[in-house]
Amino acid sequence: MHILVCDPISKQGIKLFQARPEFKVTVLEKRLSEAELLSVVADVDAMVVRSETKITRKILEAATQLKVVGRAGVGVDNVDVEASTQRGVVVMNTPGGNTVTTAELSFFMLGALARKIPAAHGTMVAGKWDRKAFQGSEVWGKSLGVLGMGRIGSEVAKRALAFGMRVVAYDPYLTEARARALGVELVTDTDALYRESDFITVHMPVTPETRGMINSESISRMKPGVRIVNCARGEIINEDDLIVALESGRVAGAALDVFCTEPLPADHRFRSLPNVILTPHLGASTEEAQEKCGVEVAEILTAFLLTGEVRNAVNLPGVDAKTYELVRPYIYLGEKMGKLLGQLAVAGTDRIHITFGGKAKDLPATDPVTRAVLTGFLGHHGPQAVNNINVRSIAQAQGLTVEEKKSDEPVTFNEWLHVQLFKGNEKLTSAGGTFFGSPNNPRIVRLHSTPVEIPVSGVLLLLTNTDRPGIVGFLGSVLAKHKVNIANMSLGRDIAGGKALTVLNLDSIPSAECLAELQLDPDVTDVNVVTL
Repeated sequence: MHILVCDPISKQGIKLFQARPEFKVTVLEKRLSEAELLSVVADVDAMVVRSETKITRKILEAATQLKVVGRAGVGVDNVDVEASTQRGVVVMNTPGGNTVTTAELSFFMLGALARKIPAAHGTMVAGKWDRKAFQGSEVWGKSLGVLGMGRIGSEVAKRALAFGMRVVAYDPYLTEARARALGVELVTDTDALYRESDFITVHMPVTPETRGMINSESISRMKPGVRIVNCARGEIINEDDLIVALESGRVAGAALDVFCTEPLPADHRFRSLPNVILTPHLGASTEEAQEKCGVEVAEILTAFLLTGEVRNAVNLPGVDAKTYELVRPYIYLGEKMGKLLGQLAVAGTDRIHITFGGKAKDLPATDPVTRAVLTGFLGHHGPQAVNNINVRSIAQAQGLTVEEKKSDEPVTFNEWLHVQLFKGNEKLTSAGGTFFGSPNNPRIVRLHSTPVEIPVSGVLLLLTNTDRPGIVGFLGSVLAKHKVNIANMSLGRDIAGGKALTVLNLDSIPSAECLAELQLDPDVTDVNVVTL
């Protein structure tokens, strides 16, 4: 079996591959472009990448023997996971290798920012001695706001607490009990964190909700003189807005390891600002982290190729092929339901209850379905990269209790999958799903305890409205005005003239102006856009 190592990994990882007589190992001496890779992948069984090489659909189509892609690191942004799944290629990562090293870099950046170390070093090298120009700030007694309390965010919090800092944390999926155990103060919205924080550090993935979340508007709600650290993803910060705030002094300083465009352009304005610390995406760049990731990717790929064992897969449940075919429709439905509830969820959810009813209670394996629900729920805007392998440990780390039940109670449908969210004993919301006609036709048929019929794909517009004549016409006219087409409509109400739930499948995401116009009607409330 031919293994192609596309990006540099540790020598020990290479040796583990080479020690197996079953493997032919090719290590590329430099990163190849897509066109160059196309000519060398025809007989490859496995590919190993870090963040540099991109595994595109074209490469996957050319690699006709490819069975698995191993990412020596966490993110799989450079791998087309959807195309991999369609081609029957397993994608695996090594999520634990860079936790400590990224947390350490984040905290070291914070300290360097507080004490202006890089700028002071620069003047010393230039032969100057200017102590007054570099008066810094102590971190002891200051407040650190942590956006995202996954593995890395939690490790940063531990280090901040050890230095006498007060830690304020925002994470929609961190429970109060878990926050107390970590010694941090949990806030339910970002505004509270912005008001309280002298320093802010980012540890969230890029999603539609987090992309550009630090911008002129959010900066205006922060403490004057706040300092910002980002070792997560560059797209979370609106760079132009941050530059304006740095130039005005509204933000006293920023330490950035990641950027919207990488490598950072030579003429980027960040390079000319004296109150910015820049590093070239070094979050995982330590000998220890590279050793861990290199060894781990070699171990998981070897196990998969020789025994079929699946570990750290982002696109394949850990079940045999026959069982997988039986549960596959429920996996798809469950992930969509989780994604829907994840975007509608009320902060503070600490328990998810999943019920399998009708024929669903006879599934040979329900764990893959539960993992799919959790992946949809946590993966949409959770604190870290989520897949069906690590999702239960992530849920546990967030203090989220997961309950499963096979119910013999009679149901209206042949198959019934029901997901409920709780905060303590308070039920926050729920969704129920089934299949119409065949497993290839899933539907959400109950939402917030209201009967609906929702195809589980695309863009959904959900709103609560008063049940009155003309409301459908109003919605249609506003959407038409903004050139948004309706693909499907579902209406449910409690009583005639009471409250109604309206769900529209749309062909495109409505603009902010369109949503604002919809909410001008006093009978329309709780307008939400969900992407499935």
